[in-house]
Amino acid sequence: MTTYRQAGVDVEEGDRFVELIKPLAKRTLRPEVLAGIGGFGGLFALDLSRFKNPVLVAGTDGVGTKLKIAFLAGRHATVGIDLVAMSVNDIATCGAEPLFFLDYYATSRLQAEAASAVVAGIAEGCAQAGCTLLGGETAELPGFYQRDEYDLAGFAVGVVDRTRVIDGSRIKAGDVIVGVASSGLHSNGYSLARRILLEEGKRSLEAHVPELGCTLADELLKPTLIYPRAILDLASRVEVRGLAHITGGGIPGNLPRCIPDGLRAVVQTSRWSPPPIFQLIAAGGVEREEMFRTFNMGLGLCAIVPRDQAQAAHVVLESHQLQSWAIGEIVPGQGEATVELA
Repeated sequence: MTTYRQAGVDVEEGDRFVELIKPLAKRTLRPEVLAGIGGFGGLFALDLSRFKNPVLVAGTDGVGTKLKIAFLAGRHATVGIDLVAMSVNDIATCGAEPLFFLDYYATSRLQAEAASAVVAGIAEGCAQAGCTLLGGETAELPGFYQRDEYDLAGFAVGVVDRTRVIDGSRIKAGDVIVGVASSGLHSNGYSLARRILLEEGKRSLEAHVPELGCTLADELLKPTLIYPRAILDLASRVEVRGLAHITGGGIPGNLPRCIPDGLRAVVQTSRWSPPPIFQLIAAGGVEREEMFRTFNMGLGLCAIVPRDQAQAAHVVLESHQLQSWAIGEIVPGQGEATVELA
């Protein structure tokens, strides 16, 4: 008699995995949670007393080919943080407070310990963002993925009062662009980074790189910074007129998304110094324009504020251990919003 396990799906291992992750999810619980991990759906009671006119904000994303580095290095503890960061940072640019997060973990053969290490990272990311890991799905798909590899997707839901939505509509010429430091590549551009550093450069992940002060694996697996707590604090003390999460497409591809038509962002690239990993990749033969439209170049977030509040913005961000710089300004433009890298 042929069993499901013989076909490649181990139900008992799945049950063991669920037991391993229950305490991980428990540490992220918010008081609004009615039922989380284990049921068919996660129940979350929105506290309407805090909002006159609540607007729900949702976002979804993955980690991309950064996972390939995790597979090669055999390190799975931080990619879950990346997964949370990519979604909660997106919804926070609207001024939303992240409420809960759900994950999707798919693999060819479930290994409970490795999978629980990933979920531990997801729980850590949720703790940093202040949201609950409300639920998720684990899919064992034999023959679909390479052995010992997996894919991740994440889904975040947040809330903001309609009167406090940050949508860029108040941005005007003369406003200052405040760039907020990233921790490195975050979770974008890894296909190019892997080609330059590993395939063409023949670099070892575990070799110490003097320019980086660590191994290449240490650098490439640095988790994406999670910005929502800093954003919410900033928006409570400064008039934040626009926010951009700098992900795939870099500054030129993301900053215009929060700027109204008829305006232009002029970014002075000399105002900050990208971390050494970017110079290492560029030295492999990647031109400046390609670097800026592929990577965040050391800025994970851009905030647009009135000129007279820029210094106050720096103070708030510094209180969250985030380095920031006044990297440019908004000027009159024509047609769709654009970015000029000066």
